[in-house]
Amino acid sequence: MNFTPTNIAGAWFVNSSVHEDDRGSFQEWFKHEEILKATGFNFSVAQANFSKSKLGVVRGIHYSLANEGQAKWVTCVKGAIRDVAVDIRRTSPTYGQYVAVDLAGGDGQSILIGSGLGHGFISLEEGSLVSYLLSSPYSTGEEFEINPLDSAIGIDWGMPSQKMIFSTKDSAAPSLSERLQSQQLPS
Repeated sequence: MNFTPTNIAGAWFVNSSVHEDDRGSFQEWFKHEEILKATGFNFSVAQANFSKSKLGVVRGIHYSLANEGQAKWVTCVKGAIRDVAVDIRRTSPTYGQYVAVDLAGGDGQSILIGSGLGHGFISLEEGSLVSYLLSSPYSTGEEFEINPLDSAIGIDWGMPSQKMIFSTKDSAAPSLSERLQSQQLPS
């Protein structure tokens, strides 16, 4: 596994070797010890999620204010997505900035998103399948969202907004500045 830090502290692009032969392919896509060695982050899996999305579906920007934090390991299993990590830590020098990576099924790529960062993705193909491992379980009262079209963040989703599909919760989500004013951001 190769870990490449992004311009936002706490987020890494990860490339794992995909071994192919006439039977198909094999990939070691998550190894605790390699994560710890490369990043210093002791990522323990507390929950695993799997989603299937239509073309243009945007999921996020989501984050948790759980005391233990919530990191994510995101991998596209089938199809293609643009995955986004947003720095929402109000005291961070990269507050309000984002990094994006395109992930495709079988490409051997993942993204590790540390605690205190917002996360979202858009499905770039019909029926994209995404696996995400979480370091803490979902907790209803500690989960929040930021509007994925917040102009102050300015995410390039790779698709015109009129072709995007949002949940009611995400399309009505507050902006980053509104979350800051309501003191609902990680420090």
